[in-house]
Amino acid sequence: MTFDRQGVLWDAINGKTPPSPAAALMGWTFRAVDPDEGTLEIGFALDERFTNPVGSIQGGFVAAMLDDTLGPALVATLAPDQFAPTVSLTVQYLAPALPGTFVGHGRVVKRGREIAFLEGHLVDAQGTTVATATATSVIRTLR
Repeated sequence: MTFDRQGVLWDAINGKTPPSPAAALMGWTFRAVDPDEGTLEIGFALDERFTNPVGSIQGGFVAAMLDDTLGPALVATLAPDQFAPTVSLTVQYLAPALPGTFVGHGRVVKRGREIAFLEGHLVDAQGTTVATATATSVIRTLR
């Protein structure tokens, strides 16, 4: 499926460019997007290199997967000359995230001209929601 959109995110979704190095490290794969609804699904694959001493994925990587889901959900709704850095990210850890595959579900809750509110959740291969998050992003135009 190819999308007739412009911008870095759309180039990654369409396979024209690789995802960012951080996203690639986490096994980022595009799954689904609906820019009209402001929703996005991203797949991730993390192995034992990402674990803490008790064998769970370290919480910072769980937060990074959520940030790499929520941000693109918003970016999918923006013009090619806009970007939207995250200014606040709050994560709730609900269950241990064990090495394996995950799906991030992101959604734009409300978008204004300069600020957007986002929410999402991260599900493991067994269907367990391991974490949820809310985020605020500021919308900027490249000059």
